[in-house]
Amino acid sequence: MHYLYVIYSSSINKYYVGETIDVVERLQQHKSGYYAGSYTKQAIDWEFRLILEFDNISQARRAEAFIKRINSRIY
Repeated sequence: MHYLYVIYSSSINKYYVGETIDVVERLQQHKSGYYAGSYTKQAIDWEFRLILEFDNISQARRAEAFIKRINSRIY
């Protein structure tokens, strides 16, 4: 299984979209700054706003690309 996730930081008022096979471990990595890009290193108070499960990585990445492409906080 692969997961698409959306996390949110209230301290910087920003969202981040990603995909992973282990959402719990990945959130901890974002919070600790380990294996996180410069975007998520800006804060440590990330929390889940959405988690979607997919059968394979290509479906998860397609959904991730769609969300990033629309680039809308309302969505």
